[in-house]
Amino acid sequence: MQTVFLGIGANLGDRRKNIKSAVERIRALKATKVVRISKIISSKPAGGPAQPDFLNGAVKIKTGLPPAKLLRELKNIEKDLGRVKTVRYGPRPIDLDILLYSHRIIQRPGLSIPHPRMFEREFVLKPLLEII
Repeated sequence: MQTVFLGIGANLGDRRKNIKSAVERIRALKATKVVRISKIISSKPAGGPAQPDFLNGAVKIKTGLPPAKLLRELKNIEKDLGRVKTVRYGPRPIDLDILLYSHRIIQRPGLSIPHPRMFEREFVLKPLLEII
């Protein structure tokens, strides 16, 4: 089992409910256990069109899923919870990102670990530091 840190955010619909639903779906993933969840914080959107504020947090999990499979599962959760691709950095009911996957560094199309912009974003770092 690998230790993985996820970023979670929402700025459309019932944001808290969307985050709670996403965490429950993460709990239900095969070979995956939710270890810790940060406090949820409010933040302004980083880029993109005018849109509502986000609620953001971080989740620590243990998983046997390899990185690419975990990413596919997270994208399926986003889709199931109503995320539709629109404009880059646009509003969304849920956003799930792999921030760190054990001590691995991965750079390939569609998957960059550590998350390439996490060190620029307080709304990612603050919840992440709480659960590390």
